[in-house]
Amino acid sequence: MVRTRRPVLIQGGMGIAVSSWELAREVSRMGQLGVVSGTGLDGVVARRLQDGDEGGHIRRALRHFPSPAMAQRVLDTYLLPDGRHGKPYRPHPMMTIDPSRTAIELALVGNFAEVWLAKEGHDGPVGINLLEKVQASTLTATLGAMLAGVDYVIMGAGIPKEMPQLLTDFAAGRPGHYTMDVHNATTTYRATLDPVAVLGDELPPLRRPEFLAIVSLHVLASYLNRDERIRPDGFIVEGPKAGGHSAVPRGRMTLDDAGEPVYGPKDDVDVAAMVAIGLPFWLAGTYGTADRVREALDLGAQGVQAGTVFALCTESGLRPTLREAMLDRLRTGRLAVKNDPLASPTGFPFKVAQVPGTQSDDEVYEARERICDLGYLRQPVEKDGAIVMRCPSEPVHMFVKKGGDAAETAGRKCLCNALMANVGLGQVRRSGYVEQPALTLGQDLTGPAELIRRHPAGWTARDAVTWLLSDVPAELLGDQLVLC
Repeated sequence: MVRTRRPVLIQGGMGIAVSSWELAREVSRMGQLGVVSGTGLDGVVARRLQDGDEGGHIRRALRHFPSPAMAQRVLDTYLLPDGRHGKPYRPHPMMTIDPSRTAIELALVGNFAEVWLAKEGHDGPVGINLLEKVQASTLTATLGAMLAGVDYVIMGAGIPKEMPQLLTDFAAGRPGHYTMDVHNATTTYRATLDPVAVLGDELPPLRRPEFLAIVSLHVLASYLNRDERIRPDGFIVEGPKAGGHSAVPRGRMTLDDAGEPVYGPKDDVDVAAMVAIGLPFWLAGTYGTADRVREALDLGAQGVQAGTVFALCTESGLRPTLREAMLDRLRTGRLAVKNDPLASPTGFPFKVAQVPGTQSDDEVYEARERICDLGYLRQPVEKDGAIVMRCPSEPVHMFVKKGGDAAETAGRKCLCNALMANVGLGQVRRSGYVEQPALTLGQDLTGPAELIRRHPAGWTARDAVTWLLSDVPAELLGDQLVLC
């Protein structure tokens, strides 16, 4: 395997806006791959504008959006210069297989702004992380990021076999298509977005970003590699301890005494098989320490992806009080992360940090009224010849009315609203209820434990990058590490 000039370190794309533009920008300024989370950026930009656009960052970014009229429509709809004064956020349109024009424009603007701000003022690489499960947003998120010049698109939580062609089509100014996974489908459903139809003469030349597919095993990597139409430019290989969603164990699902999925040897990464594929790959899941970065390189990987050490750094999008609560528990050895097989509506196990006052507490979870008003994780279902969108976290009677089994709703958390609450954008209900957070981290806390020892008051993204790369030979970094 021949290593390229790609970065050694990829900062993980976490949550909704936890991997913020501020975090991604700082990592990228050091020559590594800073990544923004591409989930829910339509809602993020709408809510930030309603909070007054603190610092004027969104407005600064939108002065560079290729369609000034489209940007102004979004500002006219959502910007409240003096903020909301505690009132509920205004709803924004949900994405569907055939979204409205207003939904498309808001999503394009939101993804553009986040990537543009991450790239502002430097020439380091910036990526965007998307979830294959959030298919209704894939087209608009991808195009919005490409309008801002994103360098890498990263996708997991599914089999992203259509992304290479989508990036190629958008870069050529052609319509992009994405096949939707529709439950009970009797026909094929494809979403389409035509950049020319949306932007007309204002569509700028687009550059094709590199595409990295997140996989859990070499078997999926081999499948994607065998056909150039679905072949990515590289892989991120995530082990089961990685934060957020993880793959289900191979074979029959069994739970341990703590109620967590049991993973076995079949779930281990075959690094030699990944090397044999011949494409660059990064290891993730338990590689968030300096010695593990060096080990990954020695095994033949391009480098590593690390998330938890960045989720807890000062530039992440987490509410400072939530970050400090986790750091306090980390300092005293009390921070724990459960791999909950039920929490996520997607059906994938989801890591939940056990922090009092969040939805890891049963009482906090039970106190929430079930409501689905963001809908990023809704599943399209064909019912009576039409498409309905359902989510096992929505009110049980609504889920059942749409053909779902009530048993599927047990233990499901509304991650959409909880992840918004994690970054200070939680909805205030008219009843006075405020959406509560559900925090996610990786289960390997070795890296954070070492960083809190070195930086007792907390650490920055720069601290994390410098430490993670401290054992990497200089010839493998070249001019990547910029310490100015």
